[in-house]
Amino acid sequence: MSANTAMAERYRNNFLKEIEEQVEMGDWVKMCMQCGVCSGSCPTNFQSAWEHPPQELFMMIRAGRREEVLTTTSMWNCTSCYNCIVRCPRKLPITHIMHGIAEYAHRLGMAPKMQPTRFFSGLFWKNATKTGRVNELKLSMGLYFKDGFVQGIKNGMAMQSVALGLVKAGRLNVMELFGGHKCRDQKGIQAMLNKAYEIERTRKAAKMAG
Repeated sequence: MSANTAMAERYRNNFLKEIEEQVEMGDWVKMCMQCGVCSGSCPTNFQSAWEHPPQELFMMIRAGRREEVLTTTSMWNCTSCYNCIVRCPRKLPITHIMHGIAEYAHRLGMAPKMQPTRFFSGLFWKNATKTGRVNELKLSMGLYFKDGFVQGIKNGMAMQSVALGLVKAGRLNVMELFGGHKCRDQKGIQAMLNKAYEIERTRKAAKMAG
């Protein structure tokens, strides 16, 4: 039985409870009074950029629409500007809830695989944790070639003036392709990350057991 199937079975017909227990600050969802101030305050909510704005997502959670909530791209549009939190009449931690739902969908394997924000987050994390420092060249190339080799070449050509400017400014080094700068204590960094993973696994296991 997959983690998602097991989770769905555990919280059958009670998606709100699942969100409250498994998502960061998810217990605030039931406090939403559907005023729409969050959507009106969001800088990315233009030309229907959000498939489901925050207050709509919260109502969908309360209505038990699990599949639609966990597979939507909506929460990945959040840029953490915190306008919604500042203006919410009930002071809901909307930004944290949005990121929490996104992380939970990712954890269950239900998040849209090639959604740009999700893709960049994964790419950045793998890049930074490999050596403890971000390899800007490899990160940029990973983004350019996300949609295939041909599209990657087109993206590179379109951004060549920016790339040359970064090279001249010393912010981009073509030699990074062959290794790149890294933190000195590589073993220490990996040990720290492994400990963090262990703590997180323990925390999530405790939530599941609870």
